[in-house]
Amino acid sequence: MDGVPDRGRSTSSSSRTPNHSPRIGPSRLSSSRIRPSQSSSSCLWLWCRRKRTKVLFALIALFALFFFVNYIMLLRLPHQQDRPHRNRKPTLRSSLSLPLQGKWNKNSTSKKTQKGTYARLLALAAHALAENKREPKDLWQEPLVPASSWTPCSEQRNWEPNEGSNGYIMVTANGGINQQRVAVCNAVVVARLLNSTLVVPKFMYSSVWRDTSQFRDIYQEEHFINYLAPDIRIVRDLPKKLQSLDLEAISSVITDVDMGKEAKPSFYLKHVLPIILKNQVVHFIGFGNRLAFDPIPFELQRLRCRCNFHALQFVPRIQETGALLLKRLRGHAGLIGPLDQHFIGPFGELNMETSEKNSKKASKYLALHLRFEIDMVAHSLCEFGGGEEERKELEAYREIHFPALALMIKATKLPSPSELRSEGLCPLTPEESILMLAALGFNRKTNLFVAGSNLYGGGSRLAALTSLYPKLVTKENLLSSAELEPFANYSSQLAALDFIGCAASDAFAMTDSGSQLSSLVSGYRIYYGGGRMPTIRPNKRRLASIFMKNSSIEWRIFEQRMRKAVRQTKHVQTRPKARSVYRYPRCKECMCRTI
Repeated sequence: MDGVPDRGRSTSSSSRTPNHSPRIGPSRLSSSRIRPSQSSSSCLWLWCRRKRTKVLFALIALFALFFFVNYIMLLRLPHQQDRPHRNRKPTLRSSLSLPLQGKWNKNSTSKKTQKGTYARLLALAAHALAENKREPKDLWQEPLVPASSWTPCSEQRNWEPNEGSNGYIMVTANGGINQQRVAVCNAVVVARLLNSTLVVPKFMYSSVWRDTSQFRDIYQEEHFINYLAPDIRIVRDLPKKLQSLDLEAISSVITDVDMGKEAKPSFYLKHVLPIILKNQVVHFIGFGNRLAFDPIPFELQRLRCRCNFHALQFVPRIQETGALLLKRLRGHAGLIGPLDQHFIGPFGELNMETSEKNSKKASKYLALHLRFEIDMVAHSLCEFGGGEEERKELEAYREIHFPALALMIKATKLPSPSELRSEGLCPLTPEESILMLAALGFNRKTNLFVAGSNLYGGGSRLAALTSLYPKLVTKENLLSSAELEPFANYSSQLAALDFIGCAASDAFAMTDSGSQLSSLVSGYRIYYGGGRMPTIRPNKRRLASIFMKNSSIEWRIFEQRMRKAVRQTKHVQTRPKARSVYRYPRCKECMCRTI
């Protein structure tokens, strides 16, 4: 600022030096009294000093007014979050710091908060899709050469049939259809390991899934028994002489609490085999992921792949409805996809016969599995913008369905929701999933099939998806109520239809890599896809860091970072040690490498 005079400089007459500015202020060498000859110069100095002082106060007042107005505008911003404004600055409410949202807007409803979290990015995505840009070349492709060098070969056998003479193994599997599938394959391997006869597995009724379906309601029992006959002996029921035994009384019942997760084969030989030899039967209750992937003998690992990819086939009524679903997803073109024969059997040919052959080109479709049901949301311990109402609802759900988890929350200091989110441990919301697809370059005309449409928060959560992708459909849209009626109240059988729709799609996008359905579907696409069935596997930790910038990031930068994050997961890799052969079948036990 120039308002303060420089008292270290002498005063001179301005009239004699017109080409130089007067030096205002007395010199250190001048007298304290002003001479008469200097009166005019002194007056000028006093006038300038007063003038500069006024200017200084005016500038200070102007800056104070500016900061005051800016403060008032910042206070108003949270209340304007949902109003469209192209150049709006980021606000607290638009951030992912969800615990703060209730503090700043206590009267907002959960729906408003969910929309407000990504309202800006969704608007930018809509604008980008409206431009109808050309899709990236590799969007519907897998790295063909390295991917196609792997071919299925788990059907090959290099051992003699097992007589199952040591006794009988009964299994009651828990969870949904995908957890049950894993349990069945593990039970087959354990039966071979212990030279025991397997009784056709039973499925436990779950308070979460509420499905009474048994093995024969979902899978072809006859095919299962006959296909695995060269490997193990399978019977439908326990012999009558053993049915009358009180298995719990003779210590022949083993629960999932009695054994660790992914137990090694040595555990079964040491602890389970003696029980079978003594009592002739053992019953695994709640049997799930209770067999390690490594270390395990080569042929046993191959048997596990053989069971999953070859022995388990859906019953005809699921196949027939699945064929109808695929026919409508592809636009009635009668196309038979690479995986059709493994999921819909002879009904794929029936589609071809009854469709308008070559009448129009088949439509490509993208399948998206939204693992955002209430059980997943509650178990994640994350927050999704619903405030206190959401927290109370999820706490009540955990108390009923996940009591051990609810107890742990009270007794243990667990990571906060924001910490879980930053580590990529929260499921992607429908809004985040659709923003990912838009950023990757899928255009507005994309045929999008959404599996797992029973979303937490209701069907209204699909609104963000349908606004960007109007060709979005679910099995409930494509199949009539009469066609779905046989599967009503059977969540596992409905999930089988989603499984077929996802596995047979031209491209598949998962939102949670830990989901059993996504893992099994991606494994099937690798095993039977021939290198032509791409799967999008987002790294949720990388995505979380991108979404954290949702209130300020430019769409162009959002696209670049999202594409880079997803491309890094789109590579061909062999199965990592101790990882699932169901998800990573590229290993010598399951697939053979031709190059």
